[in-house]
Amino acid sequence: MVFKSLVAFFLMGTSIAIAQTEQILIENVRILDHNKASLTAPMNVLVSGQKIEKISSSSISVKGKDVVKINGGGKTLMPGLIDVHVHMVFGALTMAELMSPDMTQELIIQKVGESSHKMLMRGFTSVRDAGGPIFPLKLAIDNGKLKGPRIWPSGAMISQTSGHGDFRTPEERSRRFFGKPSRGEELGATFIADGRDDVLTATRENLRFGASQIKIMAGGGTSSAYDPIDVTQYTFDEMKAAVDAAEDWGTYVMVHAYTPRAVQRAISAGVKSIEHGQMLDEETLKLMVEKDVWLSLQNLMDNNANMTPQRIEKRKPVLEGQNKVWPLAKQLGVKLAWGTDFLFEPELNDTQNSYILRLQKWFTNAEILKMVTNDNAKLLQMSGLRSPYPGKLGVVEEQALADLLLVDGDPLKDLSLIDNPEKNFLLIIKDGQIYKNTIKDKK
Repeated sequence: MVFKSLVAFFLMGTSIAIAQTEQILIENVRILDHNKASLTAPMNVLVSGQKIEKISSSSISVKGKDVVKINGGGKTLMPGLIDVHVHMVFGALTMAELMSPDMTQELIIQKVGESSHKMLMRGFTSVRDAGGPIFPLKLAIDNGKLKGPRIWPSGAMISQTSGHGDFRTPEERSRRFFGKPSRGEELGATFIADGRDDVLTATRENLRFGASQIKIMAGGGTSSAYDPIDVTQYTFDEMKAAVDAAEDWGTYVMVHAYTPRAVQRAISAGVKSIEHGQMLDEETLKLMVEKDVWLSLQNLMDNNANMTPQRIEKRKPVLEGQNKVWPLAKQLGVKLAWGTDFLFEPELNDTQNSYILRLQKWFTNAEILKMVTNDNAKLLQMSGLRSPYPGKLGVVEEQALADLLLVDGDPLKDLSLIDNPEKNFLLIIKDGQIYKNTIKDKK
């Protein structure tokens, strides 16, 4: 009932006006070339519809009154940023707000809608949502009711009883024994599923709603109440059930896990993307290389004063591990992706771009820019035919989808440019449509 109401509220009202155009001609720009880790000579780029139609060092002739011409002034044209581990709904709300009896559906829509628009204005044109009631928001963005990035949705997180996705308050009892779904399940945030049959049903429910990949909890977490960080969650058969159902639909399973034991079990079950993994050892990382499994990592912030003593204690091995696993995974050749994983701390959203700069401890500027565009895009496309947006992302190439940023400067030399998107992102294009343009149209 709650989920159905969210759908209705997200789709209320009229479509938001954006700069609809048939073609966009961006002249005199230097394109970020991932293969050469450099900028090209000045080029001209023609966007037609949703794709990049032509790139040329020569003038491009266009006709028609619906052409927008933009003089790039020799600045940098690069792909839109991609964050592969976000929680669009729960990242916009605090836990107190979510649990408050005063929280209305209208207020949820307002907060989530504003947060989504701000994320797009920070240059993030695509994200992979790692769990939550995301389908109404995605539908509203795709239908032009709200502004925001492309979303690859996972749907409700699938968790065992007492697992990382068991959000029940102490007075909420088991649905299996007492028949009443928890508030988190009614909201579409989580499925508490035990046994192969329940996991199959939960996976198929998410696929029914349009999940592009499936998210299950394979180990303990730092923000959950019941599970120690070291525990392994879901048996092999339960995890294999989710993988079997996802693969039947041509997509994959991503798992929340930190420890070698949890990750090795997940890999044996056929999981293709490990989320977090800060506590992994060399043996497990080598196994990931051998089995062609992605490591979707974050570079987490230090503890803050608002965290409980329990959470601070649980985070210790994770924070210690992340300084080891990033360089080791790079050295071993693990497929690396990057995301933020902000959850119930909406004040962190404004720091999303700055978290990219934290990667400079382990990577060059060129490696970082490739990771948060091209490499992340490759992980998104693991969804295959379940991808909601067919086409190539993360590159500025002919026939690629037109998700573009015009940067005032050279981010290869000065990566801090992307940490001030309001000033330095002069042009933001998503799906061939202009969402921001601070350059006057060329007459």
